[in-house]
Amino acid sequence: MGEVLSQNEIDNLLKAFSSGELDVEEMKGTEEKTVKNYDFARPAKFSKEHLRTLEIIFEHYGRLISTNLPAYLRRPVQVEVMNSEAVTYSEFSNALSNPVLLGVVGFEPLAGNIVMEIASNIGFAMVDRLLGGVGNPLEKPREFSEIELVILERMFNICVNLLREPWQNVVDIHPRLERIETNSQFAQIISPSEMIAIITINIKIGDVEGLMNICLPYMVLEPVMDKLNTKYWFSTMQDKDVNTYEEAIASLISKAQIPVKAVLGTSSISVSDFINLGVGDIIRLDTKMDEELNVFVGNIRKFTALPGSANDNYAVRLTKVLRGDD
Repeated sequence: MGEVLSQNEIDNLLKAFSSGELDVEEMKGTEEKTVKNYDFARPAKFSKEHLRTLEIIFEHYGRLISTNLPAYLRRPVQVEVMNSEAVTYSEFSNALSNPVLLGVVGFEPLAGNIVMEIASNIGFAMVDRLLGGVGNPLEKPREFSEIELVILERMFNICVNLLREPWQNVVDIHPRLERIETNSQFAQIISPSEMIAIITINIKIGDVEGLMNICLPYMVLEPVMDKLNTKYWFSTMQDKDVNTYEEAIASLISKAQIPVKAVLGTSSISVSDFINLGVGDIIRLDTKMDEELNVFVGNIRKFTALPGSANDNYAVRLTKVLRGDD
């Protein structure tokens, strides 16, 4: 319904027409502005820029999953971000079928939880692979057993811990898996009318393919919404120096556990003598008491040493470092 003019406004318009201050032809040429309807039931809290930044974050997350999961599943894992959209939580929960595999994740220091949903066929394929199978899903879906959920909790924890690195440019989060739900009715973490962003990721483990949906409520991301834009994202990204990676690799290698053994000597005996060996028998070695021993790192002879003791323990004192030519 158009706006009703008062008698005063009508008189002023007629006066403007008669004096020439208002040109009718000029008014006809002006374009009418189109008005876009605003749905108050679904307020647009996530802009396209927000959703695009979330896609960039989870593209990084997808690369981490495809790198880390094969170490546990011993199968190639391909991950691709398919889509991002803003919907109400009720639309997300109503689209879930039972049985469902939902991980409720704490997103500290941000208040509230997010939800990670993994397709049931992917869940069963993971269980089958971790228990020694080829990684095939079930032909007929069923409820997850308690043992299967314990196994899947380990995989969820791996996926949850990988969330920290992609979010570092936005906020330093400490994600933690709080629980796993197999019934969507028990995963009402927010009001059904609240807006959420859903990131849909396609996961392929060997020949098995399924979706992972990550539900991010607006109320959780609200404190960092101003940082969810590509301009802020790229301005805070730090160039990775090659030396940084070299230092990180060197640090990891320095903490690696390697076997070290000192060989007192060797001897050859017959099988019959070996079978008849008992406590107190003496085996003569080919090394003298004052002769240097060979010390092996892994299967490589690396040092020579003299035998001795330290704090009531057998020990050796290194006498020489062997190089490649020795």
